[in-house]
Amino acid sequence: MRRFGLCLLRHISRGPLIVPPVTRTCCSHQGGFTVSTQWSRSTVPGHSCHHWRGVSSAAASQHIQDLSGPEQRLLNKLYDGLISGQRASLAESITLVETQHPRKKELAQVLLQRVLAYKREQESHNGGKPLAFRVGLSGPPGAGKSSFIEVVGKMLTERGHKVAVLAVDPSSCTTGGSLLGDKTRMTELSRDMNAFIRPSPASGTLGGVTRTTNEAVVLCEGAGYDIVLVETVGVGQSEFAVADMVDMFVLLIPPAGGDELQGIKRGIIERADLVVVTKSDGDLVVPAKRIQAEYISALKLLRKKSKSWNPKVVRASSQTFEGIPKVWAKMESYRDTMLTNGELQGRRRAQQRVWMWSLIQDNVLCHFQNHPSVREALPGLEEKVTRGVISPGLAADMLLKAFTTSSSSS
Repeated sequence: MRRFGLCLLRHISRGPLIVPPVTRTCCSHQGGFTVSTQWSRSTVPGHSCHHWRGVSSAAASQHIQDLSGPEQRLLNKLYDGLISGQRASLAESITLVETQHPRKKELAQVLLQRVLAYKREQESHNGGKPLAFRVGLSGPPGAGKSSFIEVVGKMLTERGHKVAVLAVDPSSCTTGGSLLGDKTRMTELSRDMNAFIRPSPASGTLGGVTRTTNEAVVLCEGAGYDIVLVETVGVGQSEFAVADMVDMFVLLIPPAGGDELQGIKRGIIERADLVVVTKSDGDLVVPAKRIQAEYISALKLLRKKSKSWNPKVVRASSQTFEGIPKVWAKMESYRDTMLTNGELQGRRRAQQRVWMWSLIQDNVLCHFQNHPSVREALPGLEEKVTRGVISPGLAADMLLKAFTTSSSSS
């Protein structure tokens, strides 16, 4: 599906690119949403205005101009509640971002622009350095991700941090539903007023995260959470999309996580900044130590992805709390090192480009599937493919040709 999306993008990119004129837009003050004229500065007595630096467009301005009274009041209520740290407003904002309703998706983007402007202002007071630390946690099913997050989260809230957990739950391939059971496992952390836990269904998205997880991270940071933990679904070797939206990627593996050869294999292992061998207690201490030694040896053979950080392998037990403070100490060491040399900021900038193109692929594919010419030709071509009359590759080329021909003629 990804290859098909890239192919479709290449076809579309041959057409003329129309870039709308950039407009500086005043997008957030307590009095509501206002739109200034092109390249002008709008001010309201008694209020400070945040401008969309480099991201405003005619389309974004149009969204704001089209807001009705109830929509303006809704967005103002969500924004004011969000930046004041209200968990209910944060939850409602994430729901708005996750929606598939076309109009609500537009409202979500307007809200996100306001939060991004607020975030930039806060970071400018911090010397341009990020205020929040994003950590992605991934691993195979049964590795103890939820238990590990609860123990680490409670330790961090006791130390004065505000912790947000975005837990992605697998969706059924037959019914499309999800249990959303990760929050159920974090009973203590879910009752902590300095913690926010949001389970979300994967909804068929590959890579262990949802399409909107990256935007939910931004909303959590806007609400004042300085530690954002993203827990993926139970994943395999090739599913590491979470690594493209966090500052640090932590891989959790159980004591029976494979041998040294498993650690050398390319994929999720080489994206890890820290490997944690979980359930290192009782009878599993000996196998956990063996796995730790084998992964330390295996990681030496992988190419370094950072000039200043070598991936570490540590053991921890969520049941006995042994090794948990050491894990957080390694995370802090990583954050301080990457902030000092500027790699963390560079990684975030690169990640924004990755997710922009990922969303473009998703939206282009959706546009392709709903195009009238494609919908007209699709049933007949699908039938020929299933009967073996034509190959899937030829059918795809014919659909692409129908799409590009009708698009260029219109």
